[in-house]
Amino acid sequence: MRQDQGSGNGSVSDSGGDGTGNGNGNLDIGSGTDTDTDSSGCGHGWSEGEGASGPADGPSPADSPSDSPFRRSAAFLVDEVLGFLYPAALRAAADVQVADHLADGPRSPADLAAATGTDAGNLYRVLRLLATRGVLAEDEQGRFRLTEAGQALRSDAPYSARTAILMLTDRTMWLPANDMSRCLTEGGSAFAGIFGMPFFDHFAQAPRTAAVFHDGMAAMSDAENGPLAAAYDFPAAGTVVDVGGGHGGLLLEVLRRHPGLEGVLHDRSHVLAGHRLGGEEAVAGRWRTADGDFFASVPAGDLYLIKRILHDWDDEQSAVILSHCRRSLRPGGRILVLDAVVPPGNAPHQAKALDLMMMASLTGRERTEADFAALFETAGLRLSRVVPTSTVLSIVEAVAA
Repeated sequence: MRQDQGSGNGSVSDSGGDGTGNGNGNLDIGSGTDTDTDSSGCGHGWSEGEGASGPADGPSPADSPSDSPFRRSAAFLVDEVLGFLYPAALRAAADVQVADHLADGPRSPADLAAATGTDAGNLYRVLRLLATRGVLAEDEQGRFRLTEAGQALRSDAPYSARTAILMLTDRTMWLPANDMSRCLTEGGSAFAGIFGMPFFDHFAQAPRTAAVFHDGMAAMSDAENGPLAAAYDFPAAGTVVDVGGGHGGLLLEVLRRHPGLEGVLHDRSHVLAGHRLGGEEAVAGRWRTADGDFFASVPAGDLYLIKRILHDWDDEQSAVILSHCRRSLRPGGRILVLDAVVPPGNAPHQAKALDLMMMASLTGRERTEADFAALFETAGLRLSRVVPTSTVLSIVEAVAA
């Protein structure tokens, strides 16, 4: 899923601390690691080894009912599954723009309900749950304020997450996730079984839904483009091609930082119509657009940017995109895949959640470093290094094999 205004080529995108794309836990969109709080904020929690002394077939006779590891497990699992109500509440607050009315300080639920045209009692219940996760805080007078963590819920905030929240909780994401068991029993995506056609075909026929998607992806992308452009040692000169680059936010950041580079923004014509490259004197005369389909061909270049594109597609489709880049790559050039890299082990990481979204709604997947190495090999490329960034994405660099 390309987060930069959404690529017309069908890119749904999402940047990472260590060489495997581990995030840094920051408050901005795309933090790679989860917090230690449980899913609904009810405080059960679970540590490996709790109750592990009991026999496999049940608690020991000495266990009181309240100490039973199975009782604690049941409470933990119920608490976990109730976690779906938190993003639902977050979506509701974003939808009615509650945060916009908290910019000047705390307000009562009654005041907020009047400002947003909502039911005061029900609004309070939503705000109360959000306060358990640190997005809001309720004071002794029953008023709510935005916390530091909740500031990006405002629509006017720098790097506002509001449209990203609406996109990620849209029914096109929510319903396939709810039907994820279909992916297990039937294989493939759950999306077509619900909407009657593949993901990007549906968006082509549903302009309102497509707008929600593009706006949300743009919000996610804007928050990560700067850190991504700063993390890589770009060459002093040459042509950078942003493949499926949407409205050009990432390319714009790269050209701003490197005045010796020229850029080509490659995407479908209806997407390129909204590009953002023309308004800056600093990049004037150093860019052009190129209408095209990355499954057919890409313009020649010295360095390719492929951000949140490959994770939308399976290995065969991704290899086609990479092969076109390999054929058009000038001698000594490099291909940069900017995607989340799934780390090993049991630790939480946003890539592991994104991978299930790809499974439920698209045909793609998030990949490990080994997955990328194998994929590159099929396209005549070699993985040369993985560059960590401060976002959930890493920069996976490939060169000609």
